[in-house]
Amino acid sequence: MAKATKPADLRAKTADELNTLLLELKREQLNLRFQKATGQNEGQSRIRVVRREIARIKTIAAQNTEKSAAGAKTSAAIS
Repeated sequence: MAKATKPADLRAKTADELNTLLLELKREQLNLRFQKATGQNEGQSRIRVVRREIARIKTIAAQNTEKSAAGAKTSAAIS
């Protein structure tokens, strides 16, 4: 992933797609940490971008679960 993903694009994704993207970013973060530890890291700013992308995905995933929980409560109350 060379470019930061916009929140609107992430909101359009399903929970499975978000989990897949999160897993890829965590792997990239691990690789970047190893590169930093061995002195091979050339793009220091990428670490920061990946960390923020992970936080962004986790936030949107949490918002989606809150929406689905609130929707379930509302539909149960209407029934």
